Amino acid sequence: MKQFNKNNLGWLILIALMAGILYMGIMTNIISPFYQITLVTILINIILAVGLNLVIGFSGQFSLGHAGFMAIGAYSGAVIGAQVEGFLGFLLGLFVGMVISVIVALVVGIPTLRLKGDYLAIATLGIAEIIRILILNMGDLTNGARGISGISFPFASNLSFIMVLFALVIITTIITVNYIKSSPGRATIAIREDEIAAESMGVNTTTYKVIAFMIGAATASIAGSLYGTYFSVINPGDFTFQKSIDVLIIVVFGGIGSVTGTVVAAVVLGILNTFLQSFGELRMIFYAVAIIAIMVFRPGGLLGTKEFTISGLLNRKAKKASAKKEVQ
Repeated sequence: MKQFNKNNLGWLILIALMAGILYMGIMTNIISPFYQITLVTILINIILAVGLNLVIGFSGQFSLGHAGFMAIGAYSGAVIGAQVEGFLGFLLGLFVGMVISVIVALVVGIPTLRLKGDYLAIATLGIAEIIRILILNMGDLTNGARGISGISFPFASNLSFIMVLFALVIITTIITVNYIKSSPGRATIAIREDEIAAESMGVNTTTYKVIAFMIGAATASIAGSLYGTYFSVINPGDFTFQKSIDVLIIVVFGGIGSVTGTVVAAVVLGILNTFLQSFGELRMIFYAVAIIAIMVFRPGGLLGTKEFTISGLLNRKAKKASAKKEVQ
């Protein structure tokens, strides 16, 4: 229990420290409006990639449909935000987007998640395209190819939005990590390791794969709603196959099966993209070379399957302290 309390206290201190750094950086203009865009993009990508890593890295299902669920969240937030003013409209849009995404994930997940490998990737890609085409053809509700502009921004400032976004990053990450460490999460990991063996032990493989898929869809919807709220303009072209690939790159770059690696990769790639913008079209070449280099020298990603934990840090310190006592 003592170790448990120390562990929780350590995470609370770390989160508070990070929030304080963000707050002071924005207040003192060290994080200028230009870099705030990069910061928002990184935080949104963390939510997207952590959810996708749950599907790919922990349940072992190769999904390319993340952009579709992001589109649902973005358009739900935009449409409802136009009908209900203020912060209530933002929250309602966020919630409705999550509900729709979870329902869609449940309906399409039951038949498609029985597929494996390339077949599943193609099926989920098709789902994302179906969602995008439906949005494209919903007339005045979504404005078709023109998209929706002037989306309501119910926050007093960018600072307040970024702090809410940071809080949602923490909440979605905690929910995902707690699921991974729970009994259903262990069953999900067992499916990833050997689906036939897991099924022979009585694990309902389809159920746990669908649950992971639904959680991933919900987090993608949250990210989409936040994206639309901050940038104020969305259109179907923002949620193409390329967007799913961008999120997949973050997952692979950081390490499939590592939440810590996903966070690190989102930060590194976000900063890299920002500093390469001055190179114009050449930046994509540098970006691709950096990714290829990681894949060649670190095939498992930056962190592989390793995770940073406060308990692990405390245990290492305790071992070092005991080793010193033994030497003395």
